[in-house]
Amino acid sequence: MTNTIHWLGAGLSSAPGIIELAKKSTPLIVWNRSLVKAEQALKNDEVQIDVRELDWDVLTEIVKPGDVLVSMLPATLHLTVAQFCLKHKAHFVSSSYIAPEMAELNSQAKDLELCFVNEVGLDPGIDHLLAHLLVDSYQNSEQCSSSNQHYFRSYCGGFPKVANDFKYKFSWSPLGVLKALRSKAQWQADGMVKTSNAPWEALSEYQAKLSDHSETFQAYPNRDSLPFIKQYNFQDDWDVQEFVRGTLRLNGWSTAWQPLFDEIATLEGRSGEQRLLEISRELEQKYLYDDNEADRVVMCVELEVRQAGNVVWHQSYYLDSQGNAQGQAMARLVSLPVSFAIESVLNNQIPTGVSAAPEEPERINQWLSALTANGDSIGHHNHLDK
Repeated sequence: MTNTIHWLGAGLSSAPGIIELAKKSTPLIVWNRSLVKAEQALKNDEVQIDVRELDWDVLTEIVKPGDVLVSMLPATLHLTVAQFCLKHKAHFVSSSYIAPEMAELNSQAKDLELCFVNEVGLDPGIDHLLAHLLVDSYQNSEQCSSSNQHYFRSYCGGFPKVANDFKYKFSWSPLGVLKALRSKAQWQADGMVKTSNAPWEALSEYQAKLSDHSETFQAYPNRDSLPFIKQYNFQDDWDVQEFVRGTLRLNGWSTAWQPLFDEIATLEGRSGEQRLLEISRELEQKYLYDDNEADRVVMCVELEVRQAGNVVWHQSYYLDSQGNAQGQAMARLVSLPVSFAIESVLNNQIPTGVSAAPEEPERINQWLSALTANGDSIGHHNHLDK
């Protein structure tokens, strides 16, 4: 019996992954709340895609055990989709972070021999793959020792290829970005846990070493970095001096956004939420990407290791991608890894239960090769090479 892929939500970051899957032999149905929007987003000359209006009753009748449901719906709906998957014995894939409620479904998914794969987009997703490669490479090196000091940095950001006065443009509703500006963050620096209530409290300069040049960005910690120390297989006895996962922004971003920071810092309660919605609409009118305007995505993941103050091991991976005729870089880099995860599930290459992006170098390199084949190459530096 052939399994079917049900892709729920055909928003701006879904099209490239859907089109790639549609070229393969596994049946694919795309479900979206607005049929017209989905048909427009997926219009292309290469493949015919089965697009339907999202109707849970119809989905209930169609989904079979062993099918794969992909949730590219708003994050608040992932749990609903995952519970639907348990009921219908279907696998689940999402690019979003593993929420505590999702993690709690682990044993149920395992009992039913189902894969519930999360964190397989760009960030989280590709960053995980690169972090695992670095840690694996270091652990297999002669320099690996618990007496070393370890410095891990992982930064990612998307912005217009040609910078505007605002140093940013929105690929989707600005509300999510605005809410993130009010989010607390936690990370490790100078061997201690640091916290911030907003990005402007923890802004720093980050020198990114890219393919043929170095470039200065602004950077700030994002969410809680600390659980990823364990997820990235750092050993319990390692001296972790720095561990940060964060966001990159174009140089000058904080100056361009300062009036916005000042206002957001004062917003409280229901009236504050209302004002945030108003600001979101204003920004949407002024700073959405123009049709066919190229975006740019930059990611840098590095592990630096010191012994008595001297650098003994230092490697990094980087990605510097631009939008092209196939669409936005952000859309490609979010949705293509999702498509790789779906194929890995169908090929029984993913463990059952709730999991994040793969850890095994063999599987990671397979995904990165597929990414390169689609035009997004990952660069690598050994910083100790002269």
